[in-house]
This record gives sequence, structure tokens and C-alpha cells, in this order.
Amino acid sequence: MTPPQILASGFIIVIAIGTALLMLPVSVTGSISFIDALFTAASATTVTGLVTVSPGNGFTVFGQTVIMVMIQLGGLGFMAVTVFIVLLLGKRIGLRSRLLVQESLNQPAMGGVVKLVKILVIFSLTVESAAAAALATQWVPEYGWSEGLFYSVFHAVSAFNNAGFALWDSNLMQYAGNPAVNIAISSSFIIGGIGFTVLYDVWEKRKFRTLTLHSKLMIVGTLVLNAAAVTIVFLFEYINPQTTTSLSLGEQLWTSYFQAVSPRTAGFNTVNIADMQIQTIVFIMMLMFIGAGSASTASGIKLTTFLVIVLAAVKYIKREEDLTAFRRRIAPAIIERALAITVLGFAVVFSGIFILSLTEQAPFEQIVFEVFSAFGTVGLTMGLTEALSTIGKVVIIGIMFVGRVGSVTLAFSLAKPKKTHVRYPQGDIFTG
Repeated sequence: MTPPQILASGFIIVIAIGTALLMLPVSVTGSISFIDALFTAASATTVTGLVTVSPGNGFTVFGQTVIMVMIQLGGLGFMAVTVFIVLLLGKRIGLRSRLLVQESLNQPAMGGVVKLVKILVIFSLTVESAAAAALATQWVPEYGWSEGLFYSVFHAVSAFNNAGFALWDSNLMQYAGNPAVNIAISSSFIIGGIGFTVLYDVWEKRKFRTLTLHSKLMIVGTLVLNAAAVTIVFLFEYINPQTTTSLSLGEQLWTSYFQAVSPRTAGFNTVNIADMQIQTIVFIMMLMFIGAGSASTASGIKLTTFLVIVLAAVKYIKREEDLTAFRRRIAPAIIERALAITVLGFAVVFSGIFILSLTEQAPFEQIVFEVFSAFGTVGLTMGLTEALSTIGKVVIIGIMFVGRVGSVTLAFSLAKPKKTHVRYPQGDIFTG
């Protein structure tokens, strides 16, 4: 099996084991169907957050712990976790395992991947612990030590891995104006979503000018896109009486900030998404499709993919010979990969919309939003998830899986490499 095939198979195995565990009587407070257990396991492993059964009311502490473990495996990558456990046991990491980790973390070279895994896991646990401690200051006084600590750990893991799972049916709406909860949760999913490669690069080099081109694009792109998103959400929702108009200015700013940075795959919400302005909803769908960073806990086509496409368009309009950024030339192969990712992403999204429009009796905007959310493994919904038909649930499971594994990775796992020794003459095609 090729590395892409092993990675795709690994996710399927984790989902299958999770499904079996969630169907145990000890996992649920009542009963659960196979499709709902499968949906929950797929959503957790792909770090999406869409649910057909309430995580807080439908599952016991054991079931919630199973969900949390699947989120951790899906966010960090089961190969990275496996390699870290092998290292703890004092075993050597073979060449094939290094190749799998390289593919899993989307690294350009195999060198240094074992060291990266060590730092990745330790750093992840450190951030999650810090977030859990911050959340505990709010939730232990409110819920008591045992429940408050469990809530804190669960949501810290969910946040860092950009899963969006919450143990309240209203998600985090009751904490819309709480600065401590907003900062702890958003900081975790922004750090998790920026990408392990970027974090490692920043840790090693410390100075912006010495960072790799990828890290520079991710940092600048994240800051610019987040700033633009906060501004747009605030302006559109400021006059919306169903979301933020009744809140104080401080609460409006917190809500706008949180709901602007969350759609790039985190999926937590502090307002009812269905109540937002249609302009805000369309903008959120764009953010969900873009996603966050490569080699991160996030999905979508990835921010750097989006930036390469934009830069390539600007380069063509300006009639420049090379595509450059931060005084570095971007190889044509990277542009081709970005185009492939984007085209395949749109193909998955539009196919999902078409199928669900046939199987679901729901407003079209809800269907479109649900598909974008599933592909970006975001977990935000306008209320359609719980009303999905069995076929609809299967379709969303497939879209979540493709969104997390990656459309290109999945395509590579199915396609057979073909080498040709024939080079044909060039032809012209009229475009535009």
C-alpha cells in the first residue's frame, strides 16, 4: 500500500473502532443507532463537530472520553501519535514509518520528521493543558471539581484540534461575553490551526525574516484574514437584532471576534448561526472552504493554497514572469497542486450539494452551508444536521472524510501513477 492509502485506511480503522465503542451500552445514556454512532465517530475523527446525537446529553462520561480520544487521534494524526508511543517504548522508527509521518504531516522531506513528532505531541499537550487550566478557573466554580475539570479538558482538546465539539446543546452561546472562555478557546484553535510546521519554524528561528516562505505566508495571511473577518462580521451583525444588537459593545466585539475566527475549521459558536445575516453566512462559507494551515489540526483547501491561487491570478494580471512572495519564487508544481486541491474541493462540495438537494427536504441555504461545513470539517450548522436522512448522513460522513484526509491525498490513493515516454507537441486553447 502507498502512504496515501495507508493514511486513508488508518482513518477508516479509527472510525470503525470508535463506532463500535460508541455503540456499547456504557457509552450512551439511552440507545443509539449504527448510523448515528458512525456519524459521531466520523465527525470526531475528522475533527468536524457536526452531531446527530447530543455529546452532552446522549453520551456518558465514557462515551465522551471515547469522542475526546478520537478527536486527539484525528487532530494530531494517528501516525504521529503511533510514532510518539513507539518512541516512548524506546523502539526505533523504520524508514516506512518515517515516510508515513512525512505524508501525514505534509512535509517536503523525510529528514527531521521524528524530531518534529516529538515536539508536535509535547507542544500539543502543553497547549491543551494550559487551555484546560484557564477554562477550569471558570468552570470548576460553576460545575464543581470533577465535572468542571472534565469539561475543561474536553473543550481544551476539542479546541486545539479544531473539532468544535461542545458538551452543551447551545455550544458556547452562554459564554458569548466571557473573555476568559473566548480567549482560551480561540487561542487554542488558532494555534492548532496555524500548522505544526509553522510553529516549529517560529520556535527554531524566532525572527520573522529568517522564517520559511510557508511560515511567512501563513502568519501574514492568518493575521490579515482574521482582521478582515472580524471587521466584516462585526459590521453585518451590528445591526442584526437576532444576534448582537441587544448585547453591550464589549460583548458585541467578543462575539464578532469569536465568530469570525471560528469558521476556519474550529466550529464553535457563540451565536445561533441560523440567525445571522445572509451576507455573514455567505462569508462564513468562504472561510470554511479556505480553512487554516497545512500540517495542522484544521482542514479546508488550506490558507496557503488559497493564497497561491490569488498570487497566481495577480501575477497573470500584472504580466509577471515568475510567481514570487517575500522575495522567493514559487515553483510551478506548487501552483499546479494548489489548482488541483481547489478544483477537487469544489467538485466534492458541489457534488454534495447536488445529492443532498435530492435527498433532503430543507431550505437550499441550509444544505449549502452544511456541505461547506462538512468539507472544511468545521462543524457549524444552520440546524440541518439532526434532521438529515440516513442517506444524507452517509453523504456528510463521506464529505467529512474527504475534507480531513484531503481530496488530493484520496485521489493519489486511488490513482495509479503513469509514466509516459512520449512528449506531444504543444497546442493552443482559448480561455476567458
